[in-house]
Amino acid sequence: MPCVIDAHQHFRDLARFDYPWMSGPELAPLRRDYLPHDLAPLLRPAGVERTVFVQARHDLEESRWALGLSERHDFLAGVVGWVDLASEACEEQLAELRRHPAFVGVRHITHDEPDDDWVVRDTVRRGLRVLERQGVPFDLLLRPRHLRHVPTLARELPDLALVIDHLAKPPIREGRMDGWREDFEAAARHPNVHCKLSGMVTEADWQAWTPGDLAPYVRVALDAFGPGRLMAGSDWPVSTLCGSYGQVVGALREALGPISEDERGQIFGGTAERFYGLAKARR
Repeated sequence: MPCVIDAHQHFRDLARFDYPWMSGPELAPLRRDYLPHDLAPLLRPAGVERTVFVQARHDLEESRWALGLSERHDFLAGVVGWVDLASEACEEQLAELRRHPAFVGVRHITHDEPDDDWVVRDTVRRGLRVLERQGVPFDLLLRPRHLRHVPTLARELPDLALVIDHLAKPPIREGRMDGWREDFEAAARHPNVHCKLSGMVTEADWQAWTPGDLAPYVRVALDAFGPGRLMAGSDWPVSTLCGSYGQVVGALREALGPISEDERGQIFGGTAERFYGLAKARR
């Protein structure tokens, strides 16, 4: 069986980094440090062995910091960092990060860009072609309105491994799929596109969500992508707004329903190992 992997979590050190997006009163519980010693004791009780850190700032220094953490914490299997895709310096920045064995991918907080078409700008596509040439995966942090761009990128960059974070944040709280499902399924028709079953609880009712609220969206993802292109992620510590680490991981297991152990193994580890090349990362 593959190693059980949480393919999407974050760390924060507020003495080092500022996170302007955490300004609202509802996000006050997040305005503290979340570090490896906070996460480590939560993993084994939840049946998780290793994790993938994902960037939360457009900042090379955060990526360097996380790569340093991976040298001191064996459970950290890989680091998805950041480079400035729209800059001429993109290739140089990528070369620096690739020298570290724990570096496994790049993400940009695309859904916060004022321009909904940011990810298909010519300058950004040039940067994505650099990732494609270097064999570096790209995490797509989107909302439903951005999904229309995924088939375009998948066709133009067929050798670039793409993963949609958080199912592109469908409107789970309202129990709706319109404006999301059609574009989500269109993205899934491209074999280089994958999806993370993550970030769902914060799109549901924070106080009253149940695994049953997540299940219809998980089923759409299973039907569209299949277990071989899906990976589980907690989105810790953002998910702590809605429940404990164990509750969030357990809810996904329940929402997946009666699938085979092999299919669960793919979603909870096998897909992430292949997508991010974690078997090649430092053990």
